[in-house]
Amino acid sequence: MSPIIDKIAEALHIKSHHHKDGDANPPAEQSQPTPVFDANKITVLFVLGGPGAGKGTQCANLVKDFGFCHLSAGDLLRAEQNRPGSTYGEMIRTYIKEGQIVPMEVTVKLLENAMKDALAEGREGEGWADGRGRFLIDGFPRKMDQAVMFDEQVCPSSMVLFFTTTEDEMLKRLLERGKTSGREDDNEESIKKRFHVYKEQTMPVIEHYNKLHKVAEIDATATIDEVHEKAKVVVAKIFAGEVSQNVTV
Repeated sequence: MSPIIDKIAEALHIKSHHHKDGDANPPAEQSQPTPVFDANKITVLFVLGGPGAGKGTQCANLVKDFGFCHLSAGDLLRAEQNRPGSTYGEMIRTYIKEGQIVPMEVTVKLLENAMKDALAEGREGEGWADGRGRFLIDGFPRKMDQAVMFDEQVCPSSMVLFFTTTEDEMLKRLLERGKTSGREDDNEESIKKRFHVYKEQTMPVIEHYNKLHKVAEIDATATIDEVHEKAKVVVAKIFAGEVSQNVTV
């Protein structure tokens, strides 16, 4: 880790795995880490799509349908940047404003902590008995290293819900949202930077999960209700064990 990541890690209680030059006993080749959560009990669906594809709206609907805990990586980062006393709030704010991706150690640890908090709440309903849980993780992973780190160290993901539409449609939606959202990145300059980062860094993540047959691609150009129905059918099939390869709806 770089010095700045070391500081962030310390603040978020993340263990650093590197050693300093001169250590008498540098660590041997590390074995495969054991994930924090058991994938036999914890279901994780990643929700991806370009900025403005409607991920948050559809997650809210799926929470009502299936009792998910919805975690937005962006919301967790924004909460951390605004947390009183956060040493790294300004750094996170700069990354977000520039449309760049915050260092993965920060995002992954915030997600892990949020999952632990949700499980500790003792939620009721289908999917939450006997230490089980189901999570929609929205806007993550945005880079390959995030995907690998989460799957290896936190919990192997079950499927990716990939919402797609045109860049023109996403721009129109984001500019409209920007009139009321108060988000620093809902302006045309930041949006175009986000589109560039998405194409360059997030599309390889989709390609990775495609090769693993873990992508459900959902056309998000239609109305909110129409997209919801498509997503609802896909998720129901995932829980029924009927999805074992990539699907497009």
